[in-house]
Amino acid sequence: MFLNSFFKKANQSISIAPEQASEFAKGIAQDFNPIHNVAAKRFCVPGDLLFSLVLNEYGLSQKMTFDFSGMVGEGVQLQFPIEVAEDFDIRDDNDKCYLTVHRSGDVRHCDVQIESFIRKYVAFSGLNFIHILIPMMKQHQVMINPARPLVIYESMSVDLTTLDFIDVELTLVKQDLQINGKRGDVTLTFELHSGDTLVGTGIKTLVMSGLRPYVAEQAQQMCNTYEGYRAEYCNEAVAV
Repeated sequence: MFLNSFFKKANQSISIAPEQASEFAKGIAQDFNPIHNVAAKRFCVPGDLLFSLVLNEYGLSQKMTFDFSGMVGEGVQLQFPIEVAEDFDIRDDNDKCYLTVHRSGDVRHCDVQIESFIRKYVAFSGLNFIHILIPMMKQHQVMINPARPLVIYESMSVDLTTLDFIDVELTLVKQDLQINGKRGDVTLTFELHSGDTLVGTGIKTLVMSGLRPYVAEQAQQMCNTYEGYRAEYCNEAVAV
């Protein structure tokens, strides 16, 4: 499985080194949020990597919901249950919960299908900041703190009408921002297609905190900084 280089497993205990998490974020998801940098003071493992590891371990289900409740930092030992019911948690060895999973319907364990699903979803997810969130901030004339541009991944759900596909593509069909004081709740609705066939729908929710009035120059600087991280990573990859 292509995820093997992004985690270490001993029995049912999974650990993710900062280097592994950072490479997944940048190399697979094209997510250049500095919170996933190895040296980040508030380093955390990408939520998309946790989501991917669940699919890697338990297969692709027709209906799945992922609710994130904690940020996985360096040195955390995650415990993946051997047997799971429809509802289960991913906790650490101190019983702290980081992810709650609900799944139902048919399940497939096809490595090719799961890899396509993961790659296409996290690639879609990695585009959120520049292509979706920044334009949304401009539209609503609010923005996150440019000094600490943190957006929290809250949940993701997917409802597949069939598992009879191998490759899949995601398309954003609706986006919404609800503002409550300094908090912004973002809902992204997407469709999943296999060729010309609609095979499912999904919803991703994010939380933007510390909202303040939109300042175009500061928003542009956030974009420039983000794209600078992308260019730096690409240049390093070429050099290697």
